[in-house]
Amino acid sequence: MSSTSWYLMCRPTYFDICYVINPWMEGNLHALNCNEALRQWQQLYDVVTNHCEVELLESQPGLPDMTFTANAGAIHKNQAVVSRFLCKERAGEEDHFEAWFNAKGFKVYKTPPGIPFEGAGDCVSDQSEEWLWTGYGFRSSLNAHRYLSEWFDAEVISLRLVDNRFYHLDTCFCSLTGGYLVYYPPAFDRPSLDQIERRVPKAKRIPVSEHDAVCLACNIINIGDEIILNRASADLEARLRKAGFSITQVDVSEFMRSGGATRCLTLSVSNDNGSTVDH
Repeated sequence: MSSTSWYLMCRPTYFDICYVINPWMEGNLHALNCNEALRQWQQLYDVVTNHCEVELLESQPGLPDMTFTANAGAIHKNQAVVSRFLCKERAGEEDHFEAWFNAKGFKVYKTPPGIPFEGAGDCVSDQSEEWLWTGYGFRSSLNAHRYLSEWFDAEVISLRLVDNRFYHLDTCFCSLTGGYLVYYPPAFDRPSLDQIERRVPKAKRIPVSEHDAVCLACNIINIGDEIILNRASADLEARLRKAGFSITQVDVSEFMRSGGATRCLTLSVSNDNGSTVDH
């Protein structure tokens, strides 16, 4: 076992918008600047590798969204639940992700057919406690949550998403070092907000405006006190800096056409206790 923090990424060799499975994709079919997307991805890769190790998963033809490795699966300690995609367009990714988890020595699970679950996109480990914040409503099923609780032996806090622009939890919610939380409150129903407010003190909650939310400012890579995100308003940046974070903004606008930003393009393979499988 290694204590080194590391991430999984996948070069966007075959990235394109070939179908519409979320509102961000509408009007963007084959509208990418592929060279710019590669440049943006490389810049993100360079920034992340300044802070930790990165392993690359080989991209596959015919699977344009495979670059969004946050959807490979959810990891807790040495266990992984590989994604079972709701949309048939992404189902071909599953075998490649499952093979990678098996090769790395994870104990691998998968929800039964008909119970979609889309990995770290809808399962965010709380960085100060033992529970898992887990989203449902658009792409992952609430029925998946009992399997996660059993397999991970962890408390699962179910949060219902109600704005289809924020179809995965990680597009509107990020638990940060030190018990802080960045989130877009209108993305959740009232009972879910009550759950959040009971567990995260007001002083630690950093709600964002709609302006920041639609820039996917909650889709954050957080490594220690470092935050890497697509874009943040001056107000949000000031609040994050006041909380003790350093901010790096990396333009991933080409990937936003497909509904993802910096966190979507990475999968943290470190666990809450700092341990990882060998790589």
